[in-house]
Amino acid sequence: MNDFARTPDPSLVTYTHVIYGLHALSVLIGITGAATIVGSFIFGLPSIIAVVMNYARRSEARETWLESHFRWQIRTFWWAFFTSVIVLMLSAPLMLILVGFATAALGFLIIGIWVLYRVLRGWLALRDGQIVPQ
Repeated sequence: MNDFARTPDPSLVTYTHVIYGLHALSVLIGITGAATIVGSFIFGLPSIIAVVMNYARRSEARETWLESHFRWQIRTFWWAFFTSVIVLMLSAPLMLILVGFATAALGFLIIGIWVLYRVLRGWLALRDGQIVPQ
């Protein structure tokens, strides 16, 4: 943390915990509900609120160790979104021969596990006061 120009405001650390909590809530809803993890993550209100919160205070995190967390959270959301679109686009034509349902389910499962990993790894690094490697 010594390589950073500024020390973040403690309230920004708490704010970042809240963002991880909202993302984790979306994952939990995806695990326990009828939706998939990735579906709940990219279309669920908690994660949408979290990514808006990321953009709202992103400038305050610049040049602090929290900058890596904001980048990590934003990239997790957008990568989950765009890879889900790609899985859907690739699987949709295959759904005519029923194979696409399996490929879509497998793709969404893999993305969901990746999202769960990213939320947990990032939140644990934040808890320990560490940056998230990019």
